[in-house]
Amino acid sequence: MLLDKTHNFGGNTVGVMFLVKMFYLIKGVKCYSPVSQMHKVTGALFKAHLLRNTLGINKSFRISRALSQLSSEKANSFNYVIVGAGSAGCVLANRLTEDPLSTVLLLEAGPKDTLLGSKRLMWKIHMPAALTYNLCDEKYNWYYHTTSQKHMDNRIMYWPRGRVWGGSSSLNAMVYIRGHAEDYNRWSREGAVGWDYEHCLPYFKKAQTHELGPDQYRGGKGPLHVSRGKTNHPLHHAFLEATQQAGYPFTDDMNGYQQEGFGWMDMTVHKGQRWSAASAYLHPAVSRPNLSITEKTLVTKILFQGTKSIGVEYLKNGQRKKAFASKEVILSGGAINSPQLLMLSGIGNADDLKKLGIPVVCHLPGVGQNLQDHLEVYVQQKCTKPITLYSAQKPVRMARIGLEWLWKFTGDGATAHLESGGFIRSEPGVPHPDIQFHFLPSQVVDHGRVASTMEAYQVHVGPMRSTSVGWVKLKSTNPMDHPIIEPNYMSTERDIWEFRQCVKLTREIFAQKAFEKFRGPEIQPGNHVQSDKEIDAFIRQKADSAYHPSCTCKMGQLSDSTAVVDPQTKVIGVENLRVVDASIMPSIVSGNLNAPTIMIAEKAADIIKGLPSLQEKNAPVYKPKTLETQR
Repeated sequence: MLLDKTHNFGGNTVGVMFLVKMFYLIKGVKCYSPVSQMHKVTGALFKAHLLRNTLGINKSFRISRALSQLSSEKANSFNYVIVGAGSAGCVLANRLTEDPLSTVLLLEAGPKDTLLGSKRLMWKIHMPAALTYNLCDEKYNWYYHTTSQKHMDNRIMYWPRGRVWGGSSSLNAMVYIRGHAEDYNRWSREGAVGWDYEHCLPYFKKAQTHELGPDQYRGGKGPLHVSRGKTNHPLHHAFLEATQQAGYPFTDDMNGYQQEGFGWMDMTVHKGQRWSAASAYLHPAVSRPNLSITEKTLVTKILFQGTKSIGVEYLKNGQRKKAFASKEVILSGGAINSPQLLMLSGIGNADDLKKLGIPVVCHLPGVGQNLQDHLEVYVQQKCTKPITLYSAQKPVRMARIGLEWLWKFTGDGATAHLESGGFIRSEPGVPHPDIQFHFLPSQVVDHGRVASTMEAYQVHVGPMRSTSVGWVKLKSTNPMDHPIIEPNYMSTERDIWEFRQCVKLTREIFAQKAFEKFRGPEIQPGNHVQSDKEIDAFIRQKADSAYHPSCTCKMGQLSDSTAVVDPQTKVIGVENLRVVDASIMPSIVSGNLNAPTIMIAEKAADIIKGLPSLQEKNAPVYKPKTLETQR
C-alpha cells in the first residue's frame, strides 16, 4: 500500500511523510522518528522506482514481443494456403494467383522437380521412358503400403504416391484418360450437384492443348499439353488389329465422343518430355510475386479458431512453423494425405479421434472412408521376334537412348510406350465400358522393380468400377507415420467375376491372327491356368494397384452423413477449409485419374473465385446400338 501511494505521489516528500505517519498511527506504533523513517521511505521510494522501471521494461518487452509476433504472422499470412503441390495443387496455385491481389502459399512435402533449374539434370522425372525409376525410389515417393489383404492371399500391396513438385503426375505413366461421360452424371446423382458431364467437359477442355487441335471435346489453349505416341511400333499395330479381329470397334478418341473400343492413347508428353502438372501450371507461375512456394515441408496440422480454419502448422528443416490464411486453407494432398491431415487436425470420426487423444473439431465420419482404387493384372506373352523393349534395357542401349534424349528429347526415351489401349464392357447389359486395357511392347515385373528377362509383350487389364470399398485411418498422432491403408481388395463376388472376364477376354485378343507372327508361349498366367478356380488364384497372387486411390473425402450433400465436402468443395461443418483433389470424387471414374484430378482443380478454382461454372450442353456421347451383346 505504501509503495502504491508513494508511487502515485510521484516523489512528493511532504505527502510521503504524511502517509508514513498515517501508516504508523493505523498500526498503533507509539515510537516514531521522522529521520529514521525518512531513510526507510527513501529506500522504499528507490525500490518503487526500480520496480516501476522494471515493470515498464517488461511491459515494453511484452508489447514488443506481441508486435513482433503480429509482424511475423503478417509476414506468414496469405489469402490462401494450399497443402500439396500435386496435380490439383499446381492448378490451384496457378489459377488463384492469376489475380495479382490474391496471395498464395503452396506447401509441398517433397523437393522441386528440377535441379539447378534444369529438367535434364532431373531426367528420372522428365524422361518419359524413365518412369519406373521413381516408382521404386523413396526420394520422390511416399512409398505407401496397404494392410495385409485377406482376399488376396494376405499380400501387402505397394502404393507409390508422388512426393515432389507435380505429385503423382511426376511419377505416373503419363496416360491421359478422362473417364466416361456417365461417370460424371453418376457423380451428380450421388450428390455432387453441378459436377455432371456438361459442367465438367468444359474444364477438361480449358486445361488442355491437344496436339491434334481443338474440337468439340479437345482443348486447344490450355497449359496441359497432350500428344499421341510416335514410335509406330509393330506390336501396337498388331494389338489394335487383333482387337478389331475380336469384334471390338476402333475409336479415334477415347476421350471424345466414343470411349468404347480400342485406339491410340493420349499422353501428357510434350516435345519428348513428361508434361506434369508442375510443368503445365506451376513453372509458368513461379515468378509471380503473389505466389510463395515452400518445398520439403510437412504440414502437420490445420489451425482452428473454434471451427474456423485460420492456417496450418508445418515442419521445415526440423523447425515447427505456422502459416496463416485470411481466406481459406485448401488441402490438395491426395486420397491418402488429405484425410490423414483432416484427422490429425480433429476432423473425422469422433470415436476414432478420441481413442488417439485428438481433440475433436468436427465429427465427420466419412473422412478416410469410401476408399476406391483400380486393381489390374498383367497378361504376358513371349514374343518370337526381337522387337520388344527388352534390348532397350541393356546397359549400352540404355546409355544411347539416354544420351539422345538428353541431347534433343527424342528417341525411345521420349515416350512411356503405353501408346495403345481401350475400354470394353464385361458382359451384356453393362451400359458403358467397365474394363480398361493398356498395351505395352515389353514385360514389367513387380512395378518395374525387377528387370525383365525376355522378349515379351503384355496387357495391363482390370475392372474400372469395382464394388470393393476400403478406408484410411490414422496409425498414430505422429504426422510422419504413414496411415493405415485398407483397400479391402477383391472382397465381393462381382469383383472376382470381373477379373476372370479380364483374363478370358485378353486371352481371346492375344489369340487373334494379328499376333500369329509374334506369339510365343503365354508367360502369365501361363497355359496351366485354365479353370475359374485357377484364374481366381492367379488374380489373388498377381493383381496389383493401378495407382488410382480416390474418394476418401467424398463430395455430397449435407444430408449425406458420409460426405466430407459439399459440391462447392468446402469441408462440411467448418469454415474456410476446402479439399480439392482425387479424394473428393464421390465414386471412382472409369479410367486413369490424373486428367479428372486436373479437371476437378480447374473447376474448383472458378468456384473459389466466385465465377459461374462453365457449361457445354448436348455434347454427343456414344451409346452401343444394343446392350444385349457384350461387344
